[in-house]
Amino acid sequence: MTGVRFFFSCVVIYILATGSAQACGVDTNCQIGDRHYRILMPEDYNSTEKIGALVWSHGYRGSASGMMKNKSMARLANQLGIALIATKSLRDDWDIPGTPSNVQSTGAAEFAYFDALIEDVTTRFSIDPARLVATGFSAGGMMVWNLACHRSQKFAGFIPIAGTFWEPTPEACKSEPASIVHIHGTEDRIVPLRGRKIANTRQGDIFNVLEMYKMHGGYKSQSTTRDKDLSCENHLGESDEILNFCTFTGGHSFKSEYVRQGWEMLEAAGKL
Repeated sequence: MTGVRFFFSCVVIYILATGSAQACGVDTNCQIGDRHYRILMPEDYNSTEKIGALVWSHGYRGSASGMMKNKSMARLANQLGIALIATKSLRDDWDIPGTPSNVQSTGAAEFAYFDALIEDVTTRFSIDPARLVATGFSAGGMMVWNLACHRSQKFAGFIPIAGTFWEPTPEACKSEPASIVHIHGTEDRIVPLRGRKIANTRQGDIFNVLEMYKMHGGYKSQSTTRDKDLSCENHLGESDEILNFCTFTGGHSFKSEYVRQGWEMLEAAGKL
């Protein structure tokens, strides 16, 4: 009987010790307060080795569960041997400065959410905090730019796609210069390169944003390159951070291949 009790106790201890890591993933929310995220680990994942991760921010009315259904992004993460982390806004849109739903926002709630997410995901899973890359599309790209401006130390790099600041564009960023690969369609009419007015606010002009950030990090032009669909203007900062502006012929869309190319640029620059 004593042996049975001992065995049962060991099982309970095992469940308690491993339950937090097993309780969430692709199909189940990883809860942090009233917020959540989802995570996909690579197929050949070895829990003894820390891996990098793409931290994805969804577009307007998107979801973490929706990103987990994106087979192309899942395949990319598996091929790179990294995790795919899908974040979720509290409501339909990200609570960032200038957004139509909250023009007066400071972004504080979202910055606190990402701080908590990074703490949680690097505790629950074998994720290397030095190899996190923030990326996202449309409104998610706007969230990524805000993270680059206010939380640059939390990520190895940033890949915003078809998103920018809402106006007014910050005159300067509060955190240290980061490595950024901005990707945008030249024919985008939802978030045009020059921005557009929506309700009582306006999307920022990406060219003004890039000029502000060049000043922020002392970025100087290095080269122009073309790789598959992406044509890039590449810049190097005073602290060896990169600022690459990459365009493709097309509208408001993205391909997982663009994210791969952004990751590889950061990798080539020694950031990963």
